Amino acid sequence: MASARDIRRRIKSVKNIQQITKAMKMVAAARLRRAQERAIASKPYTHKVREVLASVAANARDASHPLLAVREIKHIGYLVLSADKGLAGAYSSNLIKEVLPQVRGKDNARLVTVGRKARDYFKRRGYTIDGEYTGFSERPSYQDAAKLAELMADKFATGEYDEIYLTYTHFYSPINQKPTTIKLLPVAEVGEGEEMPQTEYIFEPSANEVLNLLLPRYLETVIYGALLQSAASELGSRMTAMGSATDNAQELISKLTLNYNKVRQATITREISEIVGGAEALK
Repeated sequence: MASARDIRRRIKSVKNIQQITKAMKMVAAARLRRAQERAIASKPYTHKVREVLASVAANARDASHPLLAVREIKHIGYLVLSADKGLAGAYSSNLIKEVLPQVRGKDNARLVTVGRKARDYFKRRGYTIDGEYTGFSERPSYQDAAKLAELMADKFATGEYDEIYLTYTHFYSPINQKPTTIKLLPVAEVGEGEEMPQTEYIFEPSANEVLNLLLPRYLETVIYGALLQSAASELGSRMTAMGSATDNAQELISKLTLNYNKVRQATITREISEIVGGAEALK
């Protein structure tokens, strides 16, 4: 049985860990509010861009653009948005579980990763990683999305990738996030399978020219929206995980305190018994 001193040291250690997890929860909660506001604010814009692009594509059937090319599938690219840091519960593992069935056993699958967690996991297992980006998973900027969009557009236009998918975590609430995969390129079928409003647009100077300008912005907007969703999901997962860790630490402290009191009481009882026994022996 552990001594009272050992239990007291363990209680102190757990209290120190509890202070850390409580601080991390508060930091994640403060950042989550801003990230959630940005993620919610980007949704209408992303949806409108997809709606307008679907309408432009429908009115420009004879348009030719590298990002509209549909060709035989030889190489598939995956843009995976993960976390840079841990201590976020099952956030990273759930995202990896979403990607694995799609790339496992496919020699033609290649990855571009955002965040250290996905990069480290797939690199250790010998997957082909054509690009890796770190340092902005919690606080993405539009410039980060533009850089990723340019890379993916170049790889598709040059024929390095014949299809590109985007995997990220969609934010619903701090305790509810869902890993999601969407088809990013080619964009010839944008809006397919979705209910898009039937809105009529007048394009000037022409639908083709509008399409050429809109396609790169479409990629940037979709990737930026996914980055914001992933950031909010990561912070929500971390806040929930650190809250659970803080509660578990408090429960452990209560159990250790009870155990400490029992050991201390047993020690005092033994010492009293020894004193009484010694006094009786002196009579």
